[in-house]
Amino acid sequence: MTALRPERESGAHGYGAGDQGTSYGGQPYGVQGAYGDGWHGGAATPGPYGATAEDATTRLPPIDEETVALRIPDPPERAVREEPPAPGGRAARRKAAKKRQGRRGGSHKAADGSSVGQGPEGASEGALRAPLSRVEARRQARARKASPAVVASRAIGEVFITTGVLMLLFVTYQLWWTNVRAHAQAGKEASDLQQDWANGERKPGAFEPGQGFALLHIPKLDVVVPIAEGISSKKVLDRGMVGHYAEGALKTAMPDARTGNFGLAGHRNTHGEPFRYINRLQPGDPIVVETQDTYFVYKTASTLPVTPPSNVSVLEPVPKGSGFTGPGRYITLTTCTPEFTSKYRLIVWGQMVEERPRSKGKPDALVS
Repeated sequence: MTALRPERESGAHGYGAGDQGTSYGGQPYGVQGAYGDGWHGGAATPGPYGATAEDATTRLPPIDEETVALRIPDPPERAVREEPPAPGGRAARRKAAKKRQGRRGGSHKAADGSSVGQGPEGASEGALRAPLSRVEARRQARARKASPAVVASRAIGEVFITTGVLMLLFVTYQLWWTNVRAHAQAGKEASDLQQDWANGERKPGAFEPGQGFALLHIPKLDVVVPIAEGISSKKVLDRGMVGHYAEGALKTAMPDARTGNFGLAGHRNTHGEPFRYINRLQPGDPIVVETQDTYFVYKTASTLPVTPPSNVSVLEPVPKGSGFTGPGRYITLTTCTPEFTSKYRLIVWGQMVEERPRSKGKPDALVS
């Protein structure tokens, strides 16, 4: 219950009765009435207990208008920042508080859809930035959009990257995987050939294209590779084997012929590359051809480092450029040069020095 107080005549000190009860502090029981007669000439007048109105407002906590109960005053730093209470009841004050909270700590949607803080602490985040107009938003969207030149450069870069990856895969296939596969195929062919010889299933004579009939040994290069009939890339050379020139104008003699030139071809790179290092052969190095019944031992005689692929005279019974002057039993090894190209041919010639039956065991060239 609000305490009653004696009314004063209007204008006793230049103020109305209502001014003395409510104008200072907004309290139903004015401080001036409780502790003095109000304000005189701009100075506080002592009340009945010797306290001025100024002392009362600083020493006593304010009275809650709604419950007429004492409350603990807010700290001075917060009291300075708070706004005066809104007039009206509780609902009005809640509404005013929500508005203040919305102005200080709320957020609004920017033109790009992001939420921007509006409170004092959010000022650095663009709280005071005005929303973008449609024209400005479109202008910024066009600025963010990549130009045709940028799109084209990106597409070209992706093409280059894809091409590089494909080339790397192709090189890996050619230099590594073809060798792995060819070695496996040639190894299987050599094993099957030796097994057939042991079982007596293969006899000397005419052979079908692609059929293995002998083994080539080059001890200095640690090469042991099957020899198949024909020089077909798909059936012979790409399978890691060495091919015998046995067709048409390039037909050469077999090792057991009394005279003639036994011509062989093989890959220098990829697909098993059995002839990769034949350029290292020196005169006198052995080359051995092993058949079902016989070992044919040749000695390296000479080398032709470079010649055109059309020079078929190197396969003649007495090959030109070999240094041989008359008929004999010769062997010719042909391969591509330089390495990783097929522009020219590398030729190595040998002359037979021994024919040894298998029943007598391996020749010295294979034992040592």
